[in-house]
Amino acid sequence: MTRMQALLVVSLAGIAFAQAPSSKEVEAVYPDAHALYLDLHQNPELSAHETQTAAKLAGRLRGLGYDVTEHVGGTGIVAILKNGAGPTIMLRTELDALPVEEKTGLAYASKVRTKDDAGHDVPVAHACGHDLHMASIVGTAAIMAHSKNTWHGILMLIGQPAEETIGGAKGMLADGLLTRFPKPDVAVAMHVANLLPAGMVGITPGVFNTNADSLRITIYGKGGHGAAPHTAIDPIVIAARTILALQTIASREVKPGELAIVTVGYIRAGTKNNIIPDEAELGMTVRTNKPEVRQQVLAAIARITKGEAEAGGAPRAPLIEHYEGTDLVYNDPGLAQRLKGALEAALGKENVVMEEPITASEDFSYFVEQGIPGFYFTLGGADPEKFAQAKAAGTMLPSNHSPLFAPDVDPALHTGIAAEVAVLRDLLR
Repeated sequence: MTRMQALLVVSLAGIAFAQAPSSKEVEAVYPDAHALYLDLHQNPELSAHETQTAAKLAGRLRGLGYDVTEHVGGTGIVAILKNGAGPTIMLRTELDALPVEEKTGLAYASKVRTKDDAGHDVPVAHACGHDLHMASIVGTAAIMAHSKNTWHGILMLIGQPAEETIGGAKGMLADGLLTRFPKPDVAVAMHVANLLPAGMVGITPGVFNTNADSLRITIYGKGGHGAAPHTAIDPIVIAARTILALQTIASREVKPGELAIVTVGYIRAGTKNNIIPDEAELGMTVRTNKPEVRQQVLAAIARITKGEAEAGGAPRAPLIEHYEGTDLVYNDPGLAQRLKGALEAALGKENVVMEEPITASEDFSYFVEQGIPGFYFTLGGADPEKFAQAKAAGTMLPSNHSPLFAPDVDPALHTGIAAEVAVLRDLLR
């Protein structure tokens, strides 16, 4: 039996939960955490370019007494605080923002624009809530540093780059995260969303989200004059047929009831209305939650894409590039049950709910796949009144990645800090 398994057995046998953070503790760190949130929200950075973001986190954590290592796997940071004998517990936050134009109308809305890796001028915004995650982890770090009498062991805080491009966790691991630093006994992460009202958290034992695969497909044609299509082979027409045919994978090939999502997020082709281009490019995301379905869907995409190209008389087979991918996040059921009690003690039973798996994806799974039990939970971000109104009307509030996504910072940030401290104190007692 491992050390963490023994701890789980003891906890589930009925030992009292660790000390929940007091409102006084949270209020003491909230002003600085909120100020950091506003700063990060107004100054977002794209994936793998989070230099200023990482520096801000590193500076604050170093000031709290953590041993901070920067530039791990690129712009990643690792902050260690040792406090006697005990387990090593990792808490992760993401650093990156999205190429999205914020349209929330907030006084502190992002107005940042920058060049992406392809040289395109793009807007940048924290449309996924990573700024709130970072503010929470700094508030949590402060409380843990100021209350060493409430826990023992090694606290390992991770600032992970490039979550949105699902490459940051892999990069940190490749740069020796588990060899240069203590290997965690448990890995924890939190994510804010409008699926719950602010003030609440959600727990999903077992499968939490989905496998994700990013594909780039180039369909080749033969360019020509738009007024003489018979002299050309139109890759846009082939692309259009391909897009429609791909939707039959989930509806006609995958067993009913199994999760399979095939989304074409963009199509790029041509430069002028009366020119048939030589090629068209499709960008796709694929989501599944079983390995056999994942392979079935990916194989079907390749078969259909090649078949449509051949049917359209394409001069060569399409190029199919699988350039990103991550497995689903799995929550250790015993760990989830244990920490449910800790969160209920800190937030109240009415504010901790059990949730169904979601169809989003992320690369926290890379840490879990190293043999580290994981606990990934949801932080409510929706304005409680607006949430109730939307529920009554049968509508949905703006989701993560929407230009309108804006968490209700207070009480979401208060709750995020309290929840993280409760989880860490329970695991480090």
